[in-house]
Amino acid sequence: MIATPITRRKVLAQGGWLAAGGALANLPVVAAAAPKSRVVLVRDAKAVDGEGRVNAAVVADMLDTAVARLLNEDAPLAAWKQLVSPADVVGVKSNEWRHLPTPPALEASIRGRLVDAGVKPERIAVADRAVLRNPVFAAATALINVRPLRTHNWSGLGTLIKNYVMFVPDPWSYHANACEPLGAIWHLPHVKGKTRLNVLVMLTPQFHSTGPHHFSKAYTWTYGGLLVSRDPVAADAVGAAIIQAQRRRHFGEERPIAPPPHHIQFADTAYGLGVSSLERIELVRLGWADDALI
Repeated sequence: MIATPITRRKVLAQGGWLAAGGALANLPVVAAAAPKSRVVLVRDAKAVDGEGRVNAAVVADMLDTAVARLLNEDAPLAAWKQLVSPADVVGVKSNEWRHLPTPPALEASIRGRLVDAGVKPERIAVADRAVLRNPVFAAATALINVRPLRTHNWSGLGTLIKNYVMFVPDPWSYHANACEPLGAIWHLPHVKGKTRLNVLVMLTPQFHSTGPHHFSKAYTWTYGGLLVSRDPVAADAVGAAIIQAQRRRHFGEERPIAPPPHHIQFADTAYGLGVSSLERIELVRLGWADDALI
């Protein structure tokens, strides 16, 4: 059976995504035989201490556990060797937003595993806003995408999909309609087909904000998790569902993410980057289970 093509007009006809409380189950239906995307959610109550400090050893172990499970390997190094080879040049696309950056401990863990897998240190770079000027990224054959999840004034959520906005010289031109066009960036020649792994950091996510660049610790919570997947759309969809559930818990009512982060849905239906429906995602849960919200 061939799925009926889904156009932008049909997507918009569905109404605002998450506008009814984040019902991802209402996303467009595809052929029943479509394969599921695997997302691994790993959590540890000791990943972050009471002062918000990241436990580097715990987070490194979480990453190893998740990557091994994602790729069906017993040994983490064997899994990393599935992702990269000594011939690769690897850019680790991080996020340096000062209020909630990618934890340096996690960046170091990723870099260390790349070296363990045989990639020479000089062929690895970790960067965010400088990626277009970075010679390693210019020569990259592989990309690792890692960033914290947070609410965002323009796109609803700062996601793995949005993390690639620094791969273009004019990020502002992708802000239309709550950043709907972000998925197009992933088809640019210096990006397309290069992403080997996506890590959505859910250690202390931000679930609410009130304007551009707004941050308040009152709107973060200790979730102690990582979402790891080959599919950035699927990881973002799971993260969005968790954020919506936390908003419901915190505010005591349905308070949809605003603007709606429908760039996640469009990344699926318009740009073919992955799976945005929870029904098409294989969610593997590892570790700490309390208050998982999904």
